[in-house]
Amino acid sequence: MNLTKLLKGSALSALAAAMAITALPAEAEAQSRDRQERAQRDRGDRSETRQRRSAPRAERQQRSERRAQPREAQRPQRVERVQRAESRGNNRADIAQARGSSTSDRRGEAARERNSRREIQQRTRSSTGDRNRANADRDRANADRNRSERRSEQRTDRREDARREAYRDGRRDQRERNTREERRSRSDANRTSSRSVRHDNRRARYYDGRQWRDYDRWDQRRWRSNNRYDWQRYRYNNRSTYRLGRYYAPYRNYNYRRLSIGLRIGSLFFGSRYWINDPWRYRLPEVYGPYRWVRYYDDVLLVDIYSGEVVDVIHNFFW
Repeated sequence: MNLTKLLKGSALSALAAAMAITALPAEAEAQSRDRQERAQRDRGDRSETRQRRSAPRAERQQRSERRAQPREAQRPQRVERVQRAESRGNNRADIAQARGSSTSDRRGEAARERNSRREIQQRTRSSTGDRNRANADRDRANADRNRSERRSEQRTDRREDARREAYRDGRRDQRERNTREERRSRSDANRTSSRSVRHDNRRARYYDGRQWRDYDRWDQRRWRSNNRYDWQRYRYNNRSTYRLGRYYAPYRNYNYRRLSIGLRIGSLFFGSRYWINDPWRYRLPEVYGPYRWVRYYDDVLLVDIYSGEVVDVIHNFFW
């Protein structure tokens, strides 16, 4: 039964195949022819590939040498090879092979150009880095030099400040010394003004209310030996001139005391009411400076009116 079924099935399949073949349209026949042609071309390409693989080693080396040639030298060869392949009427595989080789050459050339550009960029970066390092070194050197210059200027400024400070201190000390000296001189002047007169061996000074004046010390021996001042002979001939009347002391109940040179008396005893304003009338020498002739009872005194000192005295001068 199985065999019968198998035979029936094969017969049916054969019948179906015959019917399908008869029913195929012209388009199916065209597609089959295209497949056959494509298969033939593929077989031709495979055969060409096998032939190319089996090419001698010298031809491959020649191709590699041509490939290593410069672009300008290889370009005519590529063009000639393409033209030769096209003129021989080779199939598409040969033309594609020639064009592929030219494309690979162009790719290799582009790679070389990229490599060359990369090398140039690397050299440029290295030169730029060297320049940058040189600039950085120069900037660092300039910064160090500027820093050292600033430090030296700062040291100079500090020395100048110290010198000026010392100068100011010296001026300040000098001003202080001058101030002390002025104060000392002022205090000396005050002490001198309180004494009213200063004496030395031969000269003296007195303050007349406006300024200090110098004068010679009184010398009693010098005028007594001069005949111009012979008051005793003149008094003998002119007694009435030396008779002045009663003396009134400045103090009540004050009695006469004999005075001598060097003593000091109170200011009331040599007031202006007791001054002898015309000494020459009594043949007495003219006075100067702080000296004044003063009547004291019947005596005549030469008094320093600033200190109250009795400088000269003549007892019993008046009657």
